[in-house]
Amino acid sequence: MSDQEVRITSTKNGPFQGGGMSSITRMRDGTEIDAPPKVSLCRCGGSSNKPFCDGTHARNGFSGDKDPNRQPDQRDNYVNGTLTVHDNRGLCAHSGFCSDNLSSVFRSGTEPFVDPALATAAEIIAVIGLCPSGALSYSIDGVEHRDRGGESTIAYEPGGPYLVSGGCELVDVELPEGATTDHLALCRCGASQNKPFCSGKHSEVDFDEDAPDQ
Repeated sequence: MSDQEVRITSTKNGPFQGGGMSSITRMRDGTEIDAPPKVSLCRCGGSSNKPFCDGTHARNGFSGDKDPNRQPDQRDNYVNGTLTVHDNRGLCAHSGFCSDNLSSVFRSGTEPFVDPALATAAEIIAVIGLCPSGALSYSIDGVEHRDRGGESTIAYEPGGPYLVSGGCELVDVELPEGATTDHLALCRCGASQNKPFCSGKHSEVDFDEDAPDQ
């Protein structure tokens, strides 16, 4: 948690340099891990001191570059009456909150992915509010709603990404189309195709946050 906005710098082929965070929440059990005023957070996936960097990125060949074969950065819009759902698959962290909670609208393996005619606006808006990456947002009568506000915090999922909520300053990073610094999912497994953002690859590579570097 923090009483000021979290500041994150994505260093070249190295860790996230963080500031403005007094602690980092481990979502597995809700433990708040104390963080110094300036902290280096592992994003190569190999640190033996996760979530903190121990310099392993310098030995394991970690690259912070985006994969040229990643999902394209493109926002699609799906309209139903006064409601428009905005979706950027290129920013998605594949947490599954949308498809797990409202599969009639957010349809995995189906094109188009979103059909806003198959649920009420209130149901769709509630599920969009669960999206951790910012891939999903919505507009009502042409007015877009992306930011949620609240206290600036950073947490990390078991075997998954860093989750920033409540706003952050993201230094020297170009945001994908429609993205917001109000909430973000940032890669920490080292395998994302869309670094520094999570692309869901942690599930494919079976990222184990408790395993020491080999």
